[in-house]
Amino acid sequence: MTTGATVWLTGLPSAGKTTIAYELAARLREEGHLVEVLDGDEIREFISAGLGFSREDRHTNVQRIGFVAELLARNGVKALVPVIAPYADSRDAVRKRHDVNGTPYVEVHVATPVEVCSERDVKGLYAKQAAGELSGLTGVDDPYEEPEAPDLRIESQHQTVRESAASVYALLSERGLA
Repeated sequence: MTTGATVWLTGLPSAGKTTIAYELAARLREEGHLVEVLDGDEIREFISAGLGFSREDRHTNVQRIGFVAELLARNGVKALVPVIAPYADSRDAVRKRHDVNGTPYVEVHVATPVEVCSERDVKGLYAKQAAGELSGLTGVDDPYEEPEAPDLRIESQHQTVRESAASVYALLSERGLA
């Protein structure tokens, strides 16, 4: 049986979390690992439909994702979770759930500056916020609490997607998880 683990990639919108997760997933799958990417947008559509973006709803969303990730990980799957998760207490609760169950958990902060994220603007959120069509954008007019001690910090603006994924892979290898 392979060892499962949750790899939580947190960071601002358009930081590169999902792109890195899919690159890492491909590499892990090539080596025979069971892998699931729990994309935040898909989770919101199917598991957290009806939740808004209040602090309480964001916390509930993160806890739901954390529950699913831990369930997968404890059953031998590498659960890659590219989700903003803006609040430290929400992320801490997910880590504690993993710790209680003895399930490996790795927190990766994709620490891309907001200026770079707004240039990338993959979903057009920063443009909508600037035009006054959107409020509550994480890192702009809604808080993002950066992890104080992530297992890994990636500055994606200084490296390729492949290099970013390789650094996560190296950490997993160090810990006997890849």
